[in-house]
Amino acid sequence: MFTGIVEGRGVISSVEPYQGFIRLVINSDMDLTDVCVGDSICVNGVCLTATVVSPPTNRLCMDVSPETINVTTIGKARPGSSVNLEKAMRADSRFGGHIVSGHVDCVGKIVEKRQIGAGFLVGFEVDSVRYVIEKGSVAVDGVSLTVNRVDRERFWVMIIPHTSTLTGLTDKKINDTVNIEFDMIGKYVEKFVSVWSSKPGLDEQTLQKYGFM
Repeated sequence: MFTGIVEGRGVISSVEPYQGFIRLVINSDMDLTDVCVGDSICVNGVCLTATVVSPPTNRLCMDVSPETINVTTIGKARPGSSVNLEKAMRADSRFGGHIVSGHVDCVGKIVEKRQIGAGFLVGFEVDSVRYVIEKGSVAVDGVSLTVNRVDRERFWVMIIPHTSTLTGLTDKKINDTVNIEFDMIGKYVEKFVSVWSSKPGLDEQTLQKYGFM
């Protein structure tokens, strides 16, 4: 589990085929002294398992499955590409962003990028905005952002200078793709409602009885 507060940046040094997977080697500027083999690391919004950790050289290695390659932008990673990194959150740490699982829902496309003052308004096009609400949260390449506006299959966020510098999101151009993870609370609510709505006896009176209305 992650929070969408990026802790460091990495540069991919190699991408190699490995028994049907791809193996990524990342040089990181993030402190790795408390990272162990088997730990989860969020790489551009994708939860991956560290298979090699070398704190002295700040090097990470992880294997990426065919499913992850197919449904995220990780399959397009090339040597020299930069990525956002976050360690799995600790139970005793401050929760600064929102609940991020590292399980990408879809790949989005940048359709607008406009500088406003020292920040940037960036618009994304996705397959569906059913889980996106104005003033709600969304993770873009692993970055927790607040939704400014939603319209049809698009949503917009404002990226402040600090986030721009730390994550490199505003280095991207129109038509570049990003990993999108919607707020999981909405997905759980939809699942629960769909299950209960199919059960007999669920009506307005029952909902009022148990405090849902």
